[in-house]
Amino acid sequence: MVRLNVSLIIEKDENRHPLKEAVVELIELSLREKGCIDYDLFGSVINNDRMLIYETWEDRAALKSHMESDHFKRLVPRIQELATMTLEEFDF
Repeated sequence: MVRLNVSLIIEKDENRHPLKEAVVELIELSLREKGCIDYDLFGSVINNDRMLIYETWEDRAALKSHMESDHFKRLVPRIQELATMTLEEFDF
């Protein structure tokens, strides 16, 4: 399995709502994909400018297919416009 932790830092308050909308759409569509085990969004209770996308994929092939999907190609650039994104990847 492959787990991704995608950290988001929201630098402008006005970006928070459109960012959340884009991430929720990405999650809803991604959960329907073959090989998607888990996909969720978490927010910090201490720092209002921090969010974390937590996703788990069956294998690298499923993750690769996800990254080639139309919704990924449309929504991830939008998310990157609205927040600073960093990625941690784990195999287990």
